[in-house]
Amino acid sequence: MKYVGIQSQIWKNNINSVLMLFAFPLLLLGMVYLFLFFAVNKEMETTPESIFVQAAPFIILGTIVWFMVAWLFHSSIIRMATASRPLERMENKRVYNLVENLCIANGMPVPAINIIEDDSLNAFASGINEKSYAISLSRGIINYLNDEELEGVIAHELTHIRNKDVRMLMVSIIFVGIFSFIANMLFRGIRFGNLGGRGKNNAPLILIALVISGIAYLISLLLRFAISRSREYMADAGAAELTRRPYALASALRKISADPLIEAVRSRDVSQLFIENPQTIDKGFSIDKVFATHPPISKRIELLEQFV
Repeated sequence: MKYVGIQSQIWKNNINSVLMLFAFPLLLLGMVYLFLFFAVNKEMETTPESIFVQAAPFIILGTIVWFMVAWLFHSSIIRMATASRPLERMENKRVYNLVENLCIANGMPVPAINIIEDDSLNAFASGINEKSYAISLSRGIINYLNDEELEGVIAHELTHIRNKDVRMLMVSIIFVGIFSFIANMLFRGIRFGNLGGRGKNNAPLILIALVISGIAYLISLLLRFAISRSREYMADAGAAELTRRPYALASALRKISADPLIEAVRSRDVSQLFIENPQTIDKGFSIDKVFATHPPISKRIELLEQFV
């Protein structure tokens, strides 16, 4: 299986990361202004514009502070969100040998290795730079895959690191979290009377806040849809190129598809890091299926087996 376009993929991901860094603060400011435009009525002594001018610096500062905290502590945050922990070398030399052999053979720095104490089969890569890159494997995927299959999974995650997919996803997760925070602050402000005034009918404000929250949710869905599906195909192709054994990854994906559920994972945005969706998916129609973060695993297996 020929893996091509690595520099194009890296360039694309780097550009998208930079665009997100500029776009998210602008979207936040736009959402706040939209809320003020409808929330501030003509009877008030002030105008939406004057409130917005006063609030904008604090919004930008808060966004920067949030992003810096998340940037510095994202590894700990991801470990908490996935219930993963560092895997010691003496605890499992087999995993370390597979990771190190792949990295040495392909001239890549060796990432940290974490384990998720769950018997289901799943894995993910995370990190923003070489100091924070990590591969996390579930206990189940380590125990139930043979060496060739596990090597294919590890190569898939190393490709995400090499392509800078994980950096782009981390930036996305950080800013989607800000959207959720802003929406919650709007509702708290309405609930406790900080917006609209106590004793007044806040139904219009609640409706506006719901619309703003809906916009934020739609943006997060579109973002996940735009950046997730193609990257999985690229990572599968990259793994086949690194290992020269596309059939091994296809076999691993078939086993993973039988039991990918990781109980500790609650966030949709964190779930997009995994090799397969670690959350329960309803069999019926849902909007989350339309904006699924992963392509059908059967299609991925089919493409890999074409090159066996």
